[in-house]
Amino acid sequence: MSEQAALLTEAVVNHGYRLTAARKAIIEALINCDGHISADDLAVLVRQTEPRVGRMTVYRTLDLLCELGVLRPIYQGTGAAHYILLGDGSHHHFVCIQCHAVIEFDDCSAGELMQRLAARFGFQVQSHLMEVYGLCANCQ
Repeated sequence: MSEQAALLTEAVVNHGYRLTAARKAIIEALINCDGHISADDLAVLVRQTEPRVGRMTVYRTLDLLCELGVLRPIYQGTGAAHYILLGDGSHHHFVCIQCHAVIEFDDCSAGELMQRLAARFGFQVQSHLMEVYGLCANCQ
């Protein structure tokens, strides 16, 4: 089991939920696709290895993982949510408004800003998702 799979399964178990075979299959599929996938595409992927896992089980598991703060839905103009893993509690994208390219990056200096804003508003940050919109190098 990968480190990321271990983190997701621990989150499920540590919050008192059962780690069913269906949830294990969904977690494995999420990790195998790097956590950038729509719910419908994930259901298709899971059914390739576990044909008895229904679409609603996938949706409920996605909702649970979002509630636990290890997964977030993002909407990048496609209409359907895509789900991303929040391995260390954050996730970052540059999104080109012209060609819709998405550039993922890990370097985040927004943590300090988040903490200052959290202190100002009396908020406890659990995770963050940053999407910055503009023009990529090809479209400038």
